[in-house]
Amino acid sequence: MGRAFQNRKESMAKTAAAKTKVYSKYGREIYVCAKSGGVDPSGNLALRGLIEKAKKDQVPSHVIEKAIDKAKGAGGEDFSPARYEGFGPGNCMVIVDCLTDNPNRTYGDVRGCFTKNKSKIGTQGSVSHMFDHCAIFAFAGEDEEAVLEALMEADVDVTDIENENGRITVFAPHTEYAKAKQALIDAFGEIDFEADEIQFLPQTMTPIESDDVAQFEKFLDMLNDLDDVQNVYHNAELPEPA
Repeated sequence: MGRAFQNRKESMAKTAAAKTKVYSKYGREIYVCAKSGGVDPSGNLALRGLIEKAKKDQVPSHVIEKAIDKAKGAGGEDFSPARYEGFGPGNCMVIVDCLTDNPNRTYGDVRGCFTKNKSKIGTQGSVSHMFDHCAIFAFAGEDEEAVLEALMEADVDVTDIENENGRITVFAPHTEYAKAKQALIDAFGEIDFEADEIQFLPQTMTPIESDDVAQFEKFLDMLNDLDDVQNVYHNAELPEPA
């Protein structure tokens, strides 16, 4: 579980430079989250986590406030989630999560990234069964037993807890996100979460070699350049830099 999470983190760091539209991506996600779950972060834990994450990624306060203000008003854009799956360069498995106001346009754009990179977009469920849809929380700590006890007392279904180098990482089903986060806050007060998100973690990794490495990186860059793409998950294992 941890290795897959580490690979995912490294992949995110690698593609962060390509996310030139990071502010608008966060703005869109905050807007949708506030619209569906309420504009008050104290009552909408998903929104609260998203705002904290945006601040850590140095998204300016005015971008966050504008998205929340927009969610308070009637009307506005009608974004809906869309998820696409398929096989990328080197036959790795890929899941692309989007927020779109035009599903036909978004599907065409995402499919174009696949077809231009010797990849194949699949049907819904074609690869997602090979990923675990997890809520992940990571924070400084040593006592994993106390963490497990707090979660069990709150009746949270815990998948795994890791304790490594003074950091606790909790994995739970994605449906337990709000309950798990609230249980951790109730037990330990305000926590500075290093990770606080819902992710797809691959159950197995696919090594990417030789010519496929450059193609895979180009594929990721093209996907991340699309306005509608929020997150890209994959099971590609890239070679260590020489």
